[in-house]
Amino acid sequence: MLRRNLIYFLVSVVALASCTPRKTDQQTTSADTTAHISDDSLLTLVEARTFQYFWNGAEPTSGAARERFHADNVYPENDKHIVTSGGTGFGVMAILVGIERGFITREQGLERLTHFITWLEKADRFHGVWPHWWNGETGKVKPFSPNDNGGDLVETSYLLQGLLCVRQYFKEGNEQEKALAGRIDKLWREVEFDWHRNNKQNVLYWHWSPDKAWVMNFAVEGYNECLIMYILAAASPTHGVPAEVYHDGWARKGGIRNDSTHQQYGYHLDLRHNGAQQYGGPLFWSHYSYLGLDPHNLKDRYADYWTHNRNHTLINYRYCVENPKQYKGYGENSWGLTASYSINGYAAHSPAEDLGVISPTAALSSFPYTPEESMKALKHFYFDLGDKTFGEYGFYDAFSEHHNWYLPRYLAIDQGPIIVMIENHRSGLLWKLFMSAPEVQQGLDKLGFTR
Repeated sequence: MLRRNLIYFLVSVVALASCTPRKTDQQTTSADTTAHISDDSLLTLVEARTFQYFWNGAEPTSGAARERFHADNVYPENDKHIVTSGGTGFGVMAILVGIERGFITREQGLERLTHFITWLEKADRFHGVWPHWWNGETGKVKPFSPNDNGGDLVETSYLLQGLLCVRQYFKEGNEQEKALAGRIDKLWREVEFDWHRNNKQNVLYWHWSPDKAWVMNFAVEGYNECLIMYILAAASPTHGVPAEVYHDGWARKGGIRNDSTHQQYGYHLDLRHNGAQQYGGPLFWSHYSYLGLDPHNLKDRYADYWTHNRNHTLINYRYCVENPKQYKGYGENSWGLTASYSINGYAAHSPAEDLGVISPTAALSSFPYTPEESMKALKHFYFDLGDKTFGEYGFYDAFSEHHNWYLPRYLAIDQGPIIVMIENHRSGLLWKLFMSAPEVQQGLDKLGFTR
């Protein structure tokens, strides 16, 4: 692994202090601004800042990731202490990156993760499944909507994806590290994926509530961001589901395949994207399930997932370069459409829902798929746009040059993929950890994946 000691990191921070983003009153060229910092150092700096969202920015009682952080201090009522299960799954992966990159020591990471697991063991869950949101101070569920006040199997799967990486990281360590790995293993084994078949149907349901039961009625079919849920459900050593749940439910008895030969910008999508077939859905569909699940050479009867995700990203990129709606600021150095804050609240940006808003997480979390295009975007966001887009916890969630809209706000579920996927691009750290779990390998075998 890439363990760097803390002293090296502190020296690097001093060296990078002169490289803070410039004000944009006078635009500077790439040649003017990049001569004094290497691409590798810039990636480390971005990782370090983004890491702080999950470290200094964590909710203090739980140690979990806050749903949001607004540097302008404008929040929805009673929102600062709300934490997110999925975003925390990304956050525990970020802590492992922090250890490996020397941002914190191994001992500090172990202490924080142990603190969080102690809180998590007592927090609300439903048949072992965690809610989308909790009150970080109490561990009680915070309803995501009036009928969504129980278990959220998709967000739980994002959390488990991260926790299994933590388990694998510490399982051969000292006594305290092994104890943490064992506690995580117990939580993993208690998640009742089979309960979410809703009376043994061959599909998984997203939500269940103790007083609303299955009223949300959301059977999860592909393709969208939820592949990891089905893989973990197949992999569960205690509450696993048969392969038919994947093939009949998620894959819709083969209906997930895109049998059309149509290409967009010369790229084909192997899978039918729900509601967004022409260009593909928001880019987070190629990020969230693949923070731990390594798409390299990953294939089943429906798709080659590396090719599919790369093509999805390149279609999104080419669309922004073409810029058919003629938005100011779009181009080969400024691209990326995905779900994020927007000019009117929150939106699932994609070529099919293009509002002139760029979300930095889209391009930056795509580094494994499009390293050259993503690096150009990173440099533009950092050097050219400067403190309009970069702050205490890394790049802000979204911006629009067209609408002159720059909001200094962050969302956990967008920050996490940035640091995790940049690190996967650089070292494969989280991919190696997650794929080393024997249950994951067994689950993939059960579903007919090759890799």
